[in-house]
Amino acid sequence: MAELAELEDPKARAVNEKHGDDHGVNLGTLRALAKRLKTQQDLARGLWDTDDTAARLLALLVCRPKAFGRDELDAMVREARTPKVHDWLVNYVVKKNPHAEELRLAWSADEDPVVASAGWALTTERVAKKPEGLDLSALLDVIEAEMKDAPDRLQWAMNHCLAQIGIEHADHRDRAMDIGERLQVLEDYPTSPGCTSPFAPVWITEIVRRRQVR
Repeated sequence: MAELAELEDPKARAVNEKHGDDHGVNLGTLRALAKRLKTQQDLARGLWDTDDTAARLLALLVCRPKAFGRDELDAMVREARTPKVHDWLVNYVVKKNPHAEELRLAWSADEDPVVASAGWALTTERVAKKPEGLDLSALLDVIEAEMKDAPDRLQWAMNHCLAQIGIEHADHRDRAMDIGERLQVLEDYPTSPGCTSPFAPVWITEIVRRRQVR
């Protein structure tokens, strides 16, 4: 914790706080520290328990993802206060855990929109890598009915799922494009030069185009 405190950079904190993350440690520096520490599950649990954002990010880099129990991960996703901690927890830990599918189903139906967004992130992973058994038409039904008025984090996760369905599954592409066009979610989202817009119709079209060029 003392070393993390020394790595605090006011400029980094200012940038991070614009995205809702209350820490001032450069993420590249954090990754270098994690590489030096290597995997240490007990240390990871101790760092997580500090409730400090930088410490929790470091915990997620040095933990053993498969070592967490289902209830432990459920508690952690509810404790993850900032977007970056939530994102790394889902992507670096939960996706590699044997309880991921059980948690996907439970979280997707959760009343807490941030927890539900974790369920949708896991669903998006399955849409791309293991779609067998998923009812893609039913997912599109839910997205069509609920995405427009969903809270920000949940809306973002549902939109990602919509785009992924359109990108990966040609037989559902027209409907995914149509839903995106009608709902107009993230149509005006500011996008840096060279980056792809998160507006689903643009996102789907661009990624499909790139794959066809290869």
